[in-house]
Amino acid sequence: MLKDLFATHSIDAMPRPDSGEPAQGPHGEVTLKRALSARHLVMLGVGAIIGAGIFVITGQAAAQHAGPAIVLSFVLAGFACALAALCYAEFAAMIPVSGSAYSYSYATLGEYVAWFVGWSLVLEYLFTVATVAAGWSGYFNKLLLLISGWIGHDISLPAALAAAPFEVVEGHIRATGMLINLPAVAIIAAITGLCYVGITQSAFVNSIIVAIKVTVILLFIAFAAKYVNPDHWHPFIPTNEGGSKYGWNGVGRAAAIVFFSYIGFDAVSTAAAEAKNPQRDMPIGIMGSLVFCTILYIIVAAILTGIADFRLLNTPEPVATALDSYPQLRWLQAIVVVGAVTGLSSVILVMMMGQPRIFYSMARDGLIPAVFGRIHKKFRTPHIGTVVVGVLAAVLGGMFNIGVLGEMVAMGTLLAFATVCIGVLVLRYTRPELPRAFRVRLPWLVCPLGALACMALFLMSFIEHWRWMLAWIAIGQVIYFGYGYTHSKLRKHNA
Repeated sequence: MLKDLFATHSIDAMPRPDSGEPAQGPHGEVTLKRALSARHLVMLGVGAIIGAGIFVITGQAAAQHAGPAIVLSFVLAGFACALAALCYAEFAAMIPVSGSAYSYSYATLGEYVAWFVGWSLVLEYLFTVATVAAGWSGYFNKLLLLISGWIGHDISLPAALAAAPFEVVEGHIRATGMLINLPAVAIIAAITGLCYVGITQSAFVNSIIVAIKVTVILLFIAFAAKYVNPDHWHPFIPTNEGGSKYGWNGVGRAAAIVFFSYIGFDAVSTAAAEAKNPQRDMPIGIMGSLVFCTILYIIVAAILTGIADFRLLNTPEPVATALDSYPQLRWLQAIVVVGAVTGLSSVILVMMMGQPRIFYSMARDGLIPAVFGRIHKKFRTPHIGTVVVGVLAAVLGGMFNIGVLGEMVAMGTLLAFATVCIGVLVLRYTRPELPRAFRVRLPWLVCPLGALACMALFLMSFIEHWRWMLAWIAIGQVIYFGYGYTHSKLRKHNA
């Protein structure tokens, strides 16, 4: 049994971008369409990364943990991401298939590890859609309030239809008295329909959204920077008398939280099977989007804590809150709200594209029911998986607020990142002859350091939310041993 658990896929049997892969698979089934360029991939990465990190998480992490030193938290999280991104780039160029870290793990570390990583990715993508949709709802409601003021007529939603009925406080679920977060459900439904139609249309819409939100962020930087008060940066690393809320411990804790902000560059790798030239374009898409977004995050975090006391930023819309103190920037506040609504939409879009493609890969391997591996004959998208993900995300987004879900997302992602770092090093020793269009330099240093950095951030959140994480892992074990182990196509082939 142990041998079966760690059986690996043959990398040589995986499709190559230069192999003339047909529109149909070997048994006549419809396959995914190669339609994405390097520009599309960079835009997908930026679309997924820039969103909740700037518009929601930055202010909350600064207020609760790091203060102005949130800048250092972004540097720490960005460092861990950069190491993982290098490993992702090597894998994505070498194994250009859907499934991201799941497929990479299956080819290097075995089926059981692949399932564990795939289940962690479900946690990342599915819960990210739900979490970001809840944040999108907050800015959407703010937009309705602004419009109401402009037209002199209240068009905002009733409170009971604009907030989730449940929240998680100190590990316990409690009712809020609300009915449903209707805007969150609506945006998920709309984007699910878009992802159902096709990858090209989704990428085109994403490019437009990315252009809008990057423009908004640049406007915020250009105009808000003039109002920065250096006094707000002192003390740079605040301390909490008699506690450990702030200080260096707070900087590390905030780094684990803002790691959520970087989630998205790995979503580029889930589209590898749909890239025109993945060997060249995947590293560009992954590293290009990460570097660009990291620079923006650091600049925005510095300005945000420079124009307002960091303690005031613990709101669902911290950027808009910071601008409240400057009447001369009210016009910018309206633009920021619009940018947040569009920006968070693109995060939901990219994550909604990624999750069904991971299900697609897992279904093709027999680890989950084959229905998730079906491709629409006309649109050539994993349509059934897209609908299922949309429904589940809508339920989560409509019923729960941002909170522990965001940290659960980060923990699932960190586990996947650490596994990819280990997998690259393993493959360097077990299959050194494989062609690598992109190679990680100093892998004996970069790979272990990347894995350690990711696991260190994971433990910072795990200490507080270990019950939720262990419960998620337990559910995954039940599904794998109850279905995946007995239906594995690799095991049947090796039998």
